[in-house]
Amino acid sequence: MPANPVINLAAVLDLESRRRTVGAGGSAAPELCIVVPTFNECDNVDVLIDRLDQVLDGIDWEVVFVDDNSPDGTARRVRQIALRDRRVRCIRRIGRRGLSSACIEGMLSTSAQLVAVMDGDMQHDESLLPRMRDALKRGSADIVLASRYIQSGEVEGLSARRKRLSLLGAGLARRLIKSAVVDSVSGFFMLRRELIDQVAPRLAGTGTKILIDILTSAPQPLKVIELPYRFRARHGGQSKLDLFTALEYALLLAEKASRGYFSRRLLLFGIVGTSGVAVNLMMLRLCLLLGGVGFTAADAVATAAAMVWNFFLNNTLTYRDCRLVGWQAVRGLASFMALCGLGAVANVAVAQDLYDDTGLWLFAGACGALVGALLNYALTSIFTWGRRG
Repeated sequence: MPANPVINLAAVLDLESRRRTVGAGGSAAPELCIVVPTFNECDNVDVLIDRLDQVLDGIDWEVVFVDDNSPDGTARRVRQIALRDRRVRCIRRIGRRGLSSACIEGMLSTSAQLVAVMDGDMQHDESLLPRMRDALKRGSADIVLASRYIQSGEVEGLSARRKRLSLLGAGLARRLIKSAVVDSVSGFFMLRRELIDQVAPRLAGTGTKILIDILTSAPQPLKVIELPYRFRARHGGQSKLDLFTALEYALLLAEKASRGYFSRRLLLFGIVGTSGVAVNLMMLRLCLLLGGVGFTAADAVATAAAMVWNFFLNNTLTYRDCRLVGWQAVRGLASFMALCGLGAVANVAVAQDLYDDTGLWLFAGACGALVGALLNYALTSIFTWGRRG
């Protein structure tokens, strides 16, 4: 028998009350779902849910936290709240990371008619959600986004440097999508469920700018409404923005500009490979300067060093959303070097054949290097990191 039946009874009554409230809309699915991607946002979970409860009074809603296995216990805290509030759900992701992919998983997990995306650090003003909902329900827009840069919008939570970078990113995106959207890099927006289903197969799912991904993946220009709001300072936790985030954004724009012919991973794999050439040449020169080492041995050492460099840099950057750690990384390194060996064989074979046919050493060498690089990317993507794109 439970030690405290009074408390248990109260919990049951509370759950029943919430069940009646949530079901008041007359349908099994809520009208609105708020998707919140999180990583180390445990301190903000309670505050955000309380604020949503206040501003969404009278609206049938749910919130889905998509957590990338935060070490601070974010997912655990969400589940504790979900035990007594059926409007709260948690998706805990193991072995993969990334804001955009988290948003996609969260949006596809709900059957709500309307879906909003917002951060879990309290910088986005949740009081704007009812206005965003009303704008969509009037049928005048495909997406309603909260804008920091239109008239009466305010930016409190960004440094001057980050604001300049944000404005630059928005300007570049406007050129790509050929739209008058001012704050196209906003992370706070709402859209219809049918639009999500339409664009989901086309989404790159990389980086942090999911809105750009959606706008550029739609088969037709989307009608966008921007509502001004005050972008607040963080309530708790630390910013996830770093130099690589900016690089990911630039690569996402490049991928979209190429209409998907060159993926963000392939472009980054190529950048890492170029840095590996520099490492190879430096190690070769160093080995030859040390003396007592023949060219063949020096070249073998330099090649191995470049492979190790490329693996760890790719593991840190290109595949950081599914990064290999511990013994997985050791096995991954062995797999990477073996597969790159196959790429090297293909490189030499193609270059030799083309040189025999044309006599153009530069053309033959470049084509061989390209074939080897593409083979390396394809094989290691599948067998080393278990990805297919």
